[in-house]
Amino acid sequence: GPCTECSCSSGKETGKDPSHTKKKENGDQSCVPKIFFGTRTHKQITQISRELKRTAYSCVPMTILSSRDYTCIHPVVSNSGNRNEMCVELLEGKHGRSCSYYHGVHKLTEHHALQPVCQAWDIEDLVSLGRKLRACPYFAARELMMGADIVFCPYNYLLDPQIRDSMDIKLKGQVVILDEAHNIEDCARESVSFGVTESQLRAAREELDVMVNNNIRQEHHQPLRAVCCSLI
Repeated sequence: GPCTECSCSSGKETGKDPSHTKKKENGDQSCVPKIFFGTRTHKQITQISRELKRTAYSCVPMTILSSRDYTCIHPVVSNSGNRNEMCVELLEGKHGRSCSYYHGVHKLTEHHALQPVCQAWDIEDLVSLGRKLRACPYFAARELMMGADIVFCPYNYLLDPQIRDSMDIKLKGQVVILDEAHNIEDCARESVSFGVTESQLRAAREELDVMVNNNIRQEHHQPLRAVCCSLI
């Protein structure tokens, strides 16, 4: 049948339930899938958003998901060794402090420069505007995902289940595009791998020794200690 989702529509009426649309449970409004565009690096996202500006779709609702390493502007957190942990502590109100930038997210998400009527933007534009408005670019980008038609992000945001859950990314029924997909195998391996040092293994073995020697859940701790010893 004729296209009914964009400007090339023939204008002819179609059936009430065309096969290419889905109906929301609470009404008859059609639910258009989001496009998740995954890249290998953040730098490539900047290049792609620049290319998007040159197309006829420059004004579509969009957002860019990235880590706090690229988007945190808090003067203390952004200069710390563990931005994620310090950010969570501020949001939870530990030590009697909070993050004023987080509470200003709405100023950024509602700013005219990020609305669909404007051109596509990149991470640098978002961070620059966040500094100007004293609003958090990290959480603003996540808020914009709700109404975005296209979401740019690194590979691991789509492949790593823990990151998907933390970012509230739902891929069922959506469109996923992977740029330079020959790198996916390495990224998938990294998502289920982690590094451990010899000193960490020795510290773990010492703690497990204490558990076993004090008869604390020996059936679980003895096999773990054996693994640590074999790796060491």
